[in-house]
Amino acid sequence: PYLANIVLAGGVLARAANDAQKERWLHPIIAGELHATVAFNEPQSRYDIASITTTATRDGDAWLLNGRKGVVLNGDSADLVIVPARTAGGTTDSDGITLFAIPADAAGVTCSAYATVDGLRAAEIELQEVRVPADHVLGAAGEGYATLDATIDDATLAVCAEAVGIMHVLKDKTVEYAKQRQQFGVPIGTFQALQHRMVDMQMACEKAQSVLIWAVMTRAEGNGDVKRAVSSIKYLVGTAGQKTGEEAVQIHGGMGVTWELDVAHLFKRLTVINHIFGNADWHLDRLAT
Repeated sequence: PYLANIVLAGGVLARAANDAQKERWLHPIIAGELHATVAFNEPQSRYDIASITTTATRDGDAWLLNGRKGVVLNGDSADLVIVPARTAGGTTDSDGITLFAIPADAAGVTCSAYATVDGLRAAEIELQEVRVPADHVLGAAGEGYATLDATIDDATLAVCAEAVGIMHVLKDKTVEYAKQRQQFGVPIGTFQALQHRMVDMQMACEKAQSVLIWAVMTRAEGNGDVKRAVSSIKYLVGTAGQKTGEEAVQIHGGMGVTWELDVAHLFKRLTVINHIFGNADWHLDRLAT
């Protein structure tokens, strides 16, 4: 589970963990000996990662956590769950968020797992009076938002890169199918209307790849355009990417939604990507502001 284990959990640990915590959790992740995830979604958050109602209160030298996290990627397989919880501030304040590393089998942690539409796994996780030692706090208390925000940006770029790859595969498979599938005694790829639609798929792929490269370079440079770059590629994946998937299914006909073809599975994955870390409308609003 590269996204949950490496990009999300690994990203948080790389940024916020001290040397002892990295030795305890990050090194086993790198060695393939530990599964981890970040439980950042909450039922009311709607893509706002600062919207956190899960609370953490002091209890002697430890913390007591209470709350609920939703759509936790790889949640049922994770040995370690990194939980952002509120130690101060209001529900949507970026200040007052603290990151906790919690063993998945800790007392008070309840996990309800399910399959997602793209064939992967997620879970709802409930925390009831979960006692977390002080040495499980990642970074400074109340200052976890910057770490979480930067990690989500990386994760957004990661799924956008996956989506661009999916778009190219869908386009290639559709063109190949149009060369082989015959109707009225000729390959359907000779029909001008379908040629136009496949050209549109090609243009969408090229545009998405170019914007992705710009977004990744902008993120690497760390300049002030990072949010604009991330939202630009996520919006494009959510619009042109979705259109590419729809065209692939349409041109394949009824076969495009069967389990026997990769097209159906790839389209499902593309659809899920469009709705994690902010959908197209949410990122368009962020671009506008």
